[in-house]
Amino acid sequence: MKNNSEVTPQWTTTIIASTSLQNHDSNRMLSAQQHKIRFSDSVQSGAFIFPLSGIAFLLVDPQDLPERFEESGLTERINTFVQVHRNSFLLFLAPFNGQKELGILTGIQHRFLGSNLRILPVRNNAEIVKGMLTIAKATSKPHVDSIRNRMSLAQARIIESSPVWEMLRDML
Repeated sequence: MKNNSEVTPQWTTTIIASTSLQNHDSNRMLSAQQHKIRFSDSVQSGAFIFPLSGIAFLLVDPQDLPERFEESGLTERINTFVQVHRNSFLLFLAPFNGQKELGILTGIQHRFLGSNLRILPVRNNAEIVKGMLTIAKATSKPHVDSIRNRMSLAQARIIESSPVWEMLRDML
């Protein structure tokens, strides 16, 4: 059991966000958790970039799109985003999974299948923040090194205790 005096420090990072997101609730939530947010006009509209993790998120709200998704320019926006950011995630905000949201999500999945875009459906601002921070923390130094070390140890233990490995050892 951990002693109360041994509280692990909260993970914080710097985030570069599009100025279009300046008044978005997710920024207030990130600031409340002590993350440093820098706004930039040169960042694509709707984007959050985590420089220390090397990942970027593009927030898409289907409610902001016209009825005919094909005419929205969203595909071009996502395409540009994917070309600029090697590790890219699309935060698809869909509080309700209606026909419109599912149609847009399906269209995006079909168009970007096989690309480096990962799609993360989110229902509210809390899920936006939690999803971004979970992925950013897991991919940032030194956390990524710690995860790799733990995976290597787990792999070694599995191999060590594997009956197949024991059988192969006995054959030699």
